[in-house]
Amino acid sequence: QVQLVESGGGLVQAGGSLRLSCAASGRSSYSMGWFRQAPQKEREFVAGITRSGGSAYYADSVKGRFTISRDNAKNAVYLQMNSLKAEDTAVYYCTASKLLVPWRSGNSYDYWGQGTQVTVSS
Repeated sequence: QVQLVESGGGLVQAGGSLRLSCAASGRSSYSMGWFRQAPQKEREFVAGITRSGGSAYYADSVKGRFTISRDNAKNAVYLQMNSLKAEDTAVYYCTASKLLVPWRSGNSYDYWGQGTQVTVSS
């Protein structure tokens, strides 16, 4: 079992930045990802990163603005969010997958955090 705890959410003005963190319990190594869900919208993929951190991939909507990274020594994954827009407002979830490259499907991820709220004011 893996427990994921997100932090770093909050209220920010459009154009601002936030950095989300996710602390993972356990010793196994997983591919990691971030998803988000806005009110009355479906959950969507945001970013993913492989176990080694050697490869990262993003949703088109955040490419060039968000950066996912990880520190395996700390069992942590991060999401640096720059140039935030009102449409980035959502609950952001940290996820972990046993697959080498789970890509963008939520069904490929095995563990989920409880989420952290990000609100971008315009």
